[in-house]
Amino acid sequence: MGFSISLGGMTFQTLKQAVLPPSIFRASLRLSPAKTLTLNSHHLFLPRATVSPFLFRALSTPALQSAAPLTNEEQKVCGKPQWRAAIDFKWIRDNKDVVAENIKNRNSIADLELVLQLYDKLCTLQKEVERLRGERNVVANKMKGKLELTERQALIEQGKNLKEELVSLEEELVQLTDKLQQEAQCIPNITHPSVPIGGEDCSALRKMVGSPREFSFPVKDHLQLGKELDLFDFDAASEVSGSKFYYLKNEAVLLEMGLINWTLSEVMKKGFTPLTTPEIVRSSVVEKCGFQPRGQNTQVYSIEGSDQCLIGTAEIPVGGIHMDSILPDSALPLKYVAYSHCFRTEAGAAGTATRGLYRVHQFSKVEMFIFCRPEDSNYYHEELIGIEEELFSSLGFHFKTLDMASGDLGAPAYRKFDVEAWMPGLGRYGEISSASNCTDYQSRRLGIRYRPSPSDQSSPNPKKSKGNLAPTQFVHTLNATACAVPRMIVCLLENFQQENGTVIVPEPLRPFMGGLDRISPKSK
Repeated sequence: MGFSISLGGMTFQTLKQAVLPPSIFRASLRLSPAKTLTLNSHHLFLPRATVSPFLFRALSTPALQSAAPLTNEEQKVCGKPQWRAAIDFKWIRDNKDVVAENIKNRNSIADLELVLQLYDKLCTLQKEVERLRGERNVVANKMKGKLELTERQALIEQGKNLKEELVSLEEELVQLTDKLQQEAQCIPNITHPSVPIGGEDCSALRKMVGSPREFSFPVKDHLQLGKELDLFDFDAASEVSGSKFYYLKNEAVLLEMGLINWTLSEVMKKGFTPLTTPEIVRSSVVEKCGFQPRGQNTQVYSIEGSDQCLIGTAEIPVGGIHMDSILPDSALPLKYVAYSHCFRTEAGAAGTATRGLYRVHQFSKVEMFIFCRPEDSNYYHEELIGIEEELFSSLGFHFKTLDMASGDLGAPAYRKFDVEAWMPGLGRYGEISSASNCTDYQSRRLGIRYRPSPSDQSSPNPKKSKGNLAPTQFVHTLNATACAVPRMIVCLLENFQQENGTVIVPEPLRPFMGGLDRISPKSK
């Protein structure tokens, strides 16, 4: 149940209380390695780090100025509903040099000067609106007393003029607020101080696992292997759906199902709740997660004539699962592992480096997602990359983990670790996963908070709200790819091919593939 409050002349609704899965549900779904889970259809643990609040205040506002929907009157002025992010414009203004340097380092197109100009104009306009409201209240109070007729008429006229002027200024205020939001939402998240500055080539090596396998015979790529083993059909899919679509056949189907079920079972052992997600979401949710569904060179498929899109990653629907909610402090961290199909336009992707299964329009993926307290997000970021490295090591992959440079970070990411595995048939390393700490960038747009418990002394804000409750804070969100199926298949086929044309199935996957230990050519 909620109630409304007035702030700056606008009405805001309180947030709903989150509905969370009970812990017994998590426990009941844990699987042993020998069992499978039937579906319909980016070991390194660090101590919890204390992180400076300065790094996370870049895009914040007080709790009441959150991403609340516009009123009907505001929508008429704007022409369409407009969601609002909880952006701390005062912090941006007071830390202009820091924000400007961050925009430059991340190759962002955000116009900071325009944001600051609009904010200054907004502040001036708000003061004028408040002044006129004060005058209107004075006139209203005078009207309550006994007055001469001429004096009353003068006050009525004055009140009428004030009302008309206020209506005009309040409409201008709404339009200016929307313009400021549109520009400020382009500002990227603040960057972790350890992130290398520069383009992708400046990314730093964190870890190297294994070494490239040495072959005593000519190496085939996954396309040739798939053809000889009758695992794919790109030609038929091209006729049915277009380029960069594919059919999986025979053991490749078992391989996909095996990878998904094995990954889910392994990640669930770490305390993650399994999900399947909607694969169509509202455009606004895509935007709030930091993606541009209708921009140029977008990777998002938008549904014509609707406000909906196909998801490019389960990060989006999982990020939205607690949208506009206040999470109990005792529930954090919330850990999810989600299976979904993903759809990407792959605009501009072409050439031999992206051939075959490496870059496609539709694929299956298992994604990890965490909601946590701000002071814990660095710790859980390390946990996520540790889980990824453990999974890929157990399959016998040779890979490297990179701390991605500032120019390669998407707008939401505070820091991102990528895992690139050696693909001998392609003759290069290819990205198979990433793990991102988005701090409060997404939660401030999605309206996801938590209320610290009274015993929590880690809060940077010791003030109390009404009822002696601690004020709400925005959670931090993190996401990481546990298994992107097509690229995992590329790695498996190319790394475990044998001279006789067969492919060895890694031992951890065999219980999830009916005991199959080898993929062999079909007998004629």
